[in-house]
Amino acid sequence: MLTQAEIREKVRQFILTEFVHDQSYPLTDDEGIITGGFMDSLALVTLGVYIEDEFGVEIPDPELTVAKMDTLDLIVARILRL
Repeated sequence: MLTQAEIREKVRQFILTEFVHDQSYPLTDDEGIITGGFMDSLALVTLGVYIEDEFGVEIPDPELTVAKMDTLDLIVARILRL
């Protein structure tokens, strides 16, 4: 089982690679990823698929919302709840 820190870093690297396109960007744990313009609704679905594949957890479509998935803190908390 991965630690919370390991999950956070894997998700951070995925977001920086796939959506921000800048590995050196200092994405903070509480920074708005969607509200900050790094991702749109289609990208959120892509993130959901990544989470399912990488961590073996499924996030139901109604849970893939800005309110529930806008920051690394929210995403990691959601992964750990499953």
